[in-house]
Amino acid sequence: MAARRRSASRSVARHLAVPLVLVLALVGIAGGSYLALQRYGSPAHAGTCVATGLGTSHRYTTERVANAALISATAVDRGMPPRAASIALATAYQESQLRNIDYGDRDSLGLFQQRPSQGWGSEEEIMDPIYSTNAFYDALEDVPGYESGDINDVAQRVQRSGHPEAYRDHETEGRLYASALTGQSGANLVCILEDVGAMSSPEQVRAELARQFPRALEAGRFSATLESASSVTSAPAGAGATALVLDPGEDEQLGWALANWAVARAAEDGIVQVSYGGRVWDRSVRGEEAQSWGSVEGGDSSRVVVLVSGR
Repeated sequence: MAARRRSASRSVARHLAVPLVLVLALVGIAGGSYLALQRYGSPAHAGTCVATGLGTSHRYTTERVANAALISATAVDRGMPPRAASIALATAYQESQLRNIDYGDRDSLGLFQQRPSQGWGSEEEIMDPIYSTNAFYDALEDVPGYESGDINDVAQRVQRSGHPEAYRDHETEGRLYASALTGQSGANLVCILEDVGAMSSPEQVRAELARQFPRALEAGRFSATLESASSVTSAPAGAGATALVLDPGEDEQLGWALANWAVARAAEDGIVQVSYGGRVWDRSVRGEEAQSWGSVEGGDSSRVVVLVSGR
Protein backbone atom coordinates (compact mmCIF):
# COMPACT_ATOMS: atom_id res chain seq x y z
CA MET A 1 0.00 0.00 0.00
CA ALA A 2 2.80 2.41 0.95
CA ALA A 3 4.57 1.58 -2.33
CA ARG A 4 1.42 2.35 -4.29
CA ARG A 5 1.11 5.71 -2.47
CA ARG A 6 4.75 6.61 -3.29
CA SER A 7 4.21 5.64 -6.94
CA ALA A 8 1.06 7.77 -7.13
CA SER A 9 2.90 10.71 -5.55
CA ARG A 10 5.71 10.44 -8.11
CA SER A 11 3.15 10.31 -10.93
CA VAL A 12 1.42 13.46 -9.68
CA ALA A 13 4.78 15.22 -9.33
CA ARG A 14 5.72 14.30 -12.90
CA HIS A 15 2.42 15.65 -14.22
CA LEU A 16 2.82 18.87 -12.26
CA ALA A 17 6.40 19.35 -13.43
CA VAL A 18 5.46 19.64 -17.12
CA PRO A 19 3.09 22.62 -16.77
CA LEU A 20 5.48 24.22 -14.27
CA VAL A 21 8.31 24.07 -16.84
CA LEU A 22 5.98 25.60 -19.45
CA VAL A 23 5.00 28.40 -17.07
CA LEU A 24 8.63 29.18 -16.29
CA ALA A 25 9.49 29.17 -20.00
CA LEU A 26 6.64 31.58 -20.77
CA VAL A 27 7.73 33.85 -17.95
CA GLY A 28 11.26 33.87 -19.38
CA ILE A 29 9.99 34.71 -22.87
CA ALA A 30 7.75 37.45 -21.50
CA GLY A 31 10.61 38.87 -19.46
CA GLY A 32 12.91 38.94 -22.48
CA SER A 33 10.22 40.57 -24.60
CA TYR A 34 9.66 43.19 -21.92
CA LEU A 35 13.37 44.02 -21.76
CA ALA A 36 13.51 44.26 -25.55
CA LEU A 37 10.47 46.51 -25.51
CA GLN A 38 12.11 48.75 -22.96
CA ARG A 39 15.30 48.93 -24.98
CA TYR A 40 13.96 49.40 -28.49
CA GLY A 41 10.28 50.27 -28.25
CA SER A 42 9.53 46.82 -29.69
CA PRO A 43 11.86 43.90 -30.45
CA ALA A 44 10.54 43.71 -33.99
CA HIS A 45 10.74 47.47 -34.60
CA ALA A 46 14.45 48.25 -34.23
CA GLY A 47 15.70 49.66 -37.52
CA THR A 48 12.28 50.88 -38.66
CA CYS A 49 10.30 54.12 -38.83
CA VAL A 50 6.58 54.76 -38.54
CA ALA A 51 4.19 57.49 -39.71
CA THR A 52 0.74 57.82 -38.20
CA GLY A 53 -2.57 59.36 -39.32
CA LEU A 54 -5.92 58.66 -40.98
CA GLY A 55 -6.72 56.34 -38.07
CA THR A 56 -3.81 54.01 -38.79
CA SER A 57 -0.01 53.79 -39.04
CA HIS A 58 2.51 52.23 -41.39
CA ARG A 59 6.02 51.07 -40.57
CA TYR A 60 8.88 50.96 -43.09
CA THR A 61 12.53 49.94 -42.90
CA THR A 62 15.04 52.79 -42.71
CA GLU A 63 16.08 52.15 -46.34
CA ARG A 64 12.51 52.65 -47.54
CA VAL A 65 11.99 55.69 -45.33
CA ALA A 66 15.18 57.35 -46.58
CA ASN A 67 13.92 56.92 -50.16
CA ALA A 68 10.47 58.19 -49.15
CA ALA A 69 12.18 61.25 -47.64
CA LEU A 70 14.06 61.91 -50.88
CA ILE A 71 10.87 61.62 -52.95
CA SER A 72 9.02 63.98 -50.61
CA ALA A 73 11.96 66.39 -50.39
CA THR A 74 11.97 66.71 -54.16
CA ALA A 75 8.29 67.66 -54.17
CA VAL A 76 8.90 70.26 -51.44
CA ASP A 77 11.99 71.53 -53.27
CA ARG A 78 10.03 71.96 -56.50
CA GLY A 79 7.22 73.78 -54.69
CA MET A 80 4.70 71.07 -55.56
CA PRO A 81 1.70 70.30 -53.31
CA PRO A 82 1.82 67.42 -50.80
CA ARG A 83 -0.57 65.55 -53.10
CA ALA A 84 2.29 65.18 -55.57
CA ALA A 85 4.36 63.39 -52.92
CA SER A 86 1.39 61.14 -52.05
CA ILE A 87 1.08 60.07 -55.69
CA ALA A 88 4.83 59.54 -56.08
CA LEU A 89 5.14 57.52 -52.86
CA ALA A 90 2.20 55.24 -53.71
CA THR A 91 3.72 54.72 -57.15
CA ALA A 92 7.24 54.00 -55.94
CA TYR A 93 6.05 51.53 -53.33
CA GLN A 94 4.02 49.60 -55.90
CA GLU A 95 6.84 49.63 -58.43
CA SER A 96 9.89 48.89 -56.24
CA GLN A 97 8.71 48.81 -52.62
CA LEU A 98 10.65 52.08 -52.24
CA ARG A 99 13.99 50.46 -53.13
CA ASN A 100 16.37 51.70 -55.79
CA ILE A 101 16.71 48.36 -57.57
CA ASP A 102 18.73 47.70 -60.72
CA TYR A 103 16.34 45.15 -62.22
CA GLY A 104 12.68 44.78 -63.13
CA ASP A 105 10.27 43.81 -65.89
CA ARG A 106 12.12 43.98 -69.21
CA ASP A 107 14.38 47.07 -68.92
CA SER A 108 12.61 48.65 -65.92
CA LEU A 109 14.92 50.16 -63.29
CA GLY A 110 15.04 52.20 -60.12
CA LEU A 111 12.52 53.54 -57.62
CA PHE A 112 9.79 54.03 -60.22
CA GLN A 113 10.79 51.15 -62.54
CA GLN A 114 11.26 53.56 -65.42
CA ARG A 115 12.34 52.15 -68.76
CA PRO A 116 15.15 53.61 -70.89
CA SER A 117 13.36 52.23 -73.96
CA GLN A 118 10.36 54.42 -73.16
CA GLY A 119 12.36 57.62 -72.98
CA TRP A 120 12.76 58.01 -69.22
CA GLY A 121 16.54 58.43 -69.52
CA SER A 122 19.66 56.31 -69.64
CA GLU A 123 20.21 53.42 -67.24
CA GLU A 124 22.70 55.50 -65.27
CA GLU A 125 20.29 58.44 -65.02
CA ILE A 126 17.35 56.31 -63.91
CA MET A 127 19.45 54.67 -61.20
CA ASP A 128 20.06 58.15 -59.71
CA PRO A 129 17.06 58.54 -57.34
CA ILE A 130 17.06 62.34 -57.65
CA TYR A 131 17.02 62.19 -61.45
CA SER A 132 14.31 59.52 -61.56
CA THR A 133 12.14 61.34 -59.00
CA ASN A 134 12.38 64.60 -60.93
CA ALA A 135 11.53 62.72 -64.13
CA PHE A 136 8.42 61.33 -62.43
CA TYR A 137 7.36 64.80 -61.28
CA ASP A 138 8.01 66.27 -64.74
CA ALA A 139 5.54 63.75 -66.16
CA LEU A 140 3.12 64.25 -63.26
CA GLU A 141 2.91 68.00 -63.88
CA ASP A 142 1.71 67.23 -67.42
CA VAL A 143 -1.36 65.40 -66.05
CA PRO A 144 -4.25 67.91 -65.90
CA GLY A 145 -5.82 68.19 -62.44
CA TYR A 146 -3.32 65.89 -60.73
CA GLU A 147 -3.58 68.04 -57.58
CA SER A 148 -7.11 66.79 -56.90
CA GLY A 149 -7.37 63.69 -59.07
CA ASP A 150 -7.66 60.09 -57.89
CA ILE A 151 -4.19 58.97 -56.77
CA ASN A 152 -4.36 55.60 -58.55
CA ASP A 153 -5.67 57.05 -61.79
CA VAL A 154 -3.13 59.87 -61.88
CA ALA A 155 -0.28 57.45 -61.14
CA GLN A 156 -1.45 55.24 -63.98
CA ARG A 157 -1.49 58.21 -66.37
CA VAL A 158 2.19 58.72 -65.59
CA GLN A 159 3.32 55.09 -65.47
CA ARG A 160 1.11 53.37 -68.06
CA SER A 161 1.36 50.14 -66.05
CA GLY A 162 0.04 46.74 -67.04
CA HIS A 163 -1.65 46.66 -63.62
CA PRO A 164 -3.69 49.88 -63.75
CA GLU A 165 -5.38 49.50 -60.33
CA ALA A 166 -2.33 48.42 -58.32
CA TYR A 167 -1.39 51.90 -57.05
CA ARG A 168 -4.64 52.09 -55.08
CA ASP A 169 -3.31 49.48 -52.65
CA HIS A 170 -0.67 51.92 -51.39
CA GLU A 171 -2.65 55.16 -51.33
CA THR A 172 -3.02 55.26 -47.53
CA GLU A 173 0.66 54.86 -46.67
CA GLY A 174 1.57 57.24 -49.49
CA ARG A 175 -0.64 59.90 -47.93
CA LEU A 176 0.70 59.21 -44.41
CA TYR A 177 4.35 59.52 -45.35
CA ALA A 178 3.73 62.47 -47.63
CA SER A 179 1.94 64.25 -44.78
CA ALA A 180 4.86 63.65 -42.41
CA LEU A 181 7.68 64.32 -44.85
CA THR A 182 6.18 67.47 -46.39
CA GLY A 183 5.57 68.87 -42.91
CA GLN A 184 1.78 68.81 -42.86
CA SER A 185 1.43 66.66 -39.74
CA GLY A 186 4.15 68.13 -37.52
CA ALA A 187 6.21 65.85 -35.28
CA ASN A 188 5.02 62.67 -36.95
CA LEU A 189 7.84 60.47 -38.21
CA VAL A 190 9.45 58.30 -35.50
CA CYS A 191 12.40 55.93 -36.00
CA ILE A 192 13.54 53.22 -33.57
CA LEU A 193 17.29 52.88 -34.05
CA GLU A 194 20.23 51.26 -32.32
CA ASP A 195 23.09 53.37 -31.03
CA VAL A 196 25.41 54.85 -33.65
CA GLY A 197 28.45 52.65 -34.21
CA ALA A 198 30.82 55.39 -35.40
CA MET A 199 31.24 59.15 -35.37
CA SER A 200 29.62 61.19 -38.12
CA SER A 201 29.85 64.74 -39.44
CA PRO A 202 27.16 67.44 -39.70
CA GLU A 203 28.86 68.42 -42.95
CA GLN A 204 27.73 65.09 -44.41
CA VAL A 205 24.12 65.86 -43.51
CA ARG A 206 24.39 69.39 -44.90
CA ALA A 207 25.81 68.04 -48.17
CA GLU A 208 22.91 65.60 -48.54
CA LEU A 209 20.46 68.36 -47.68
CA ALA A 210 21.91 70.52 -50.46
CA ARG A 211 21.63 67.58 -52.86
CA GLN A 212 17.96 66.98 -52.10
CA PHE A 213 16.78 70.60 -51.61
CA PRO A 214 18.93 72.52 -54.15
CA ARG A 215 16.22 74.93 -55.34
CA ALA A 216 14.96 75.75 -51.86
CA LEU A 217 18.46 76.51 -50.57
CA GLU A 218 19.37 78.59 -53.60
CA ALA A 219 16.12 80.55 -53.34
CA GLY A 220 16.71 81.23 -49.65
CA ARG A 221 13.61 79.42 -48.45
CA PHE A 222 15.76 78.13 -45.60
CA SER A 223 19.39 78.33 -44.51
CA ALA A 224 21.73 75.61 -43.26
CA THR A 225 24.56 76.62 -40.94
CA LEU A 226 26.98 74.91 -38.56
CA GLU A 227 26.92 76.23 -35.00
CA SER A 228 28.13 75.25 -31.55
CA ALA A 229 25.75 72.58 -30.22
CA SER A 230 25.87 74.01 -26.70
CA SER A 231 24.63 77.38 -27.97
CA VAL A 232 21.43 76.02 -29.53
CA THR A 233 20.40 72.96 -27.53
CA SER A 234 21.11 70.67 -24.62
CA ALA A 235 23.15 68.00 -26.38
CA PRO A 236 22.80 64.36 -25.26
CA ALA A 237 25.76 62.13 -24.49
CA GLY A 238 27.49 60.95 -27.64
CA ALA A 239 26.59 64.01 -29.71
CA GLY A 240 29.26 66.06 -31.45
CA ALA A 241 30.13 69.62 -30.50
CA THR A 242 28.78 71.07 -33.74
CA ALA A 243 25.11 71.23 -34.71
CA LEU A 244 23.54 71.62 -38.14
CA VAL A 245 20.96 74.39 -37.78
CA LEU A 246 18.21 74.83 -40.38
CA ASP A 247 16.25 78.08 -40.40
CA PRO A 248 12.95 77.98 -42.34
CA GLY A 249 12.00 81.51 -41.26
CA GLU A 250 8.25 81.79 -40.73
CA ASP A 251 7.45 78.70 -42.80
CA GLU A 252 6.51 76.20 -40.07
CA GLN A 253 5.42 73.51 -42.53
CA LEU A 254 8.82 73.67 -44.22
CA GLY A 255 10.43 73.47 -40.78
CA TRP A 256 8.60 70.23 -40.01
CA ALA A 257 9.43 68.87 -43.47
CA LEU A 258 13.12 69.44 -42.73
CA ALA A 259 12.85 68.02 -39.19
CA ASN A 260 11.15 64.82 -40.32
CA TRP A 261 13.57 64.55 -43.25
CA ALA A 262 16.45 64.60 -40.76
CA VAL A 263 14.85 61.82 -38.68
CA ALA A 264 14.36 59.77 -41.86
CA ARG A 265 18.09 60.22 -42.59
CA ALA A 266 19.18 59.35 -39.03
CA ALA A 267 20.17 55.74 -39.74
CA GLU A 268 22.17 56.74 -42.81
CA ASP A 269 23.88 59.83 -41.40
CA GLY A 270 24.46 59.01 -37.71
CA ILE A 271 21.96 61.59 -36.48
CA VAL A 272 21.30 61.32 -32.74
CA GLN A 273 18.83 64.13 -32.10
CA VAL A 274 16.48 66.44 -34.01
CA SER A 275 14.56 69.26 -32.35
CA TYR A 276 12.09 71.85 -33.63
CA GLY A 277 9.08 73.75 -32.35
CA GLY A 278 9.50 72.63 -28.75
CA ARG A 279 9.59 68.95 -29.73
CA VAL A 280 12.52 66.55 -29.90
CA TRP A 281 13.31 63.17 -31.43
CA ASP A 282 16.13 61.48 -29.52
CA ARG A 283 17.77 58.34 -30.86
CA SER A 284 18.76 57.14 -27.37
CA VAL A 285 15.20 57.06 -26.00
CA ARG A 286 13.83 53.55 -25.45
CA GLY A 287 10.56 51.93 -24.41
CA GLU A 288 7.18 53.63 -24.59
CA GLU A 289 8.71 57.11 -24.86
CA ALA A 290 10.39 56.11 -28.12
CA GLN A 291 7.00 55.87 -29.83
CA SER A 292 6.64 59.65 -30.24
CA TRP A 293 8.56 62.91 -30.20
CA GLY A 294 9.18 64.29 -26.72
CA SER A 295 8.77 67.83 -25.47
CA VAL A 296 11.72 70.09 -24.79
CA GLU A 297 12.02 73.39 -22.98
CA GLY A 298 14.57 76.02 -23.88
CA GLY A 299 16.91 75.81 -26.82
CA ASP A 300 16.10 77.25 -30.24
CA SER A 301 12.51 76.25 -31.04
CA SER A 302 12.23 78.40 -34.20
CA ARG A 303 15.00 76.53 -36.04
CA VAL A 304 15.59 72.84 -36.75
CA VAL A 305 18.61 71.65 -34.76
CA VAL A 306 20.26 68.44 -35.97
CA LEU A 307 22.93 66.69 -33.90
CA VAL A 308 25.12 63.85 -35.15
CA SER A 309 27.33 61.42 -33.25
CA GLY A 310 30.84 62.58 -32.45
CA ARG A 311 33.13 64.04 -29.84
